[in-house]
Amino acid sequence: MIKVNTNELKEKAKTLRAGDKVLLSGTVYTSRDAAHKRIKALLASGSELPYALDGAAIYYAGPTGAKDGMVIGSCGPTTSSRMDVYSPELLDKGLSAMIGKGERSEAVCDAIKRNGAVYFCAIGGAGALACKCITECDVIAFEDLGCESVKRLTFREFPLIVAIDSVGGNIFQNGRAKYSR
Repeated sequence: MIKVNTNELKEKAKTLRAGDKVLLSGTVYTSRDAAHKRIKALLASGSELPYALDGAAIYYAGPTGAKDGMVIGSCGPTTSSRMDVYSPELLDKGLSAMIGKGERSEAVCDAIKRNGAVYFCAIGGAGALACKCITECDVIAFEDLGCESVKRLTFREFPLIVAIDSVGGNIFQNGRAKYSR
């Protein structure tokens, strides 16, 4: 397992390779479809974003409410391809990492390579376990979106797999090739 902090992601992302197992710690922002649409509108209008994109990590998640004694409820990944229309622009503006589940489009893969970024996959269906690796959760934008509001999370050794790396490694393509022989 490779331990990585989000404050070093901008440089560290370039060294991670598809298939690497990572324990990610630090600040991560949640954004899903509706939040991405609003972020795109803010970018188009030149308005201030809810968080700085340069070096940031986005988790495609819509966590449930916290139960007593917890900082967050279930917090599993959502299907990443729904954000593909927005991702290249965000990567070009400095986004270092995305976390979700499932494959990405060719345009996103190209933007990952072009920007030295990384796409991590989190384990789908394990949101109740994943929340145990989140030590802080604050809504920072678009509160009206409910579970899809933008939240600032603090991860502590959140388990991830590098799915697409900055040199073109891709576990979805490589895995198929390996097992289709």
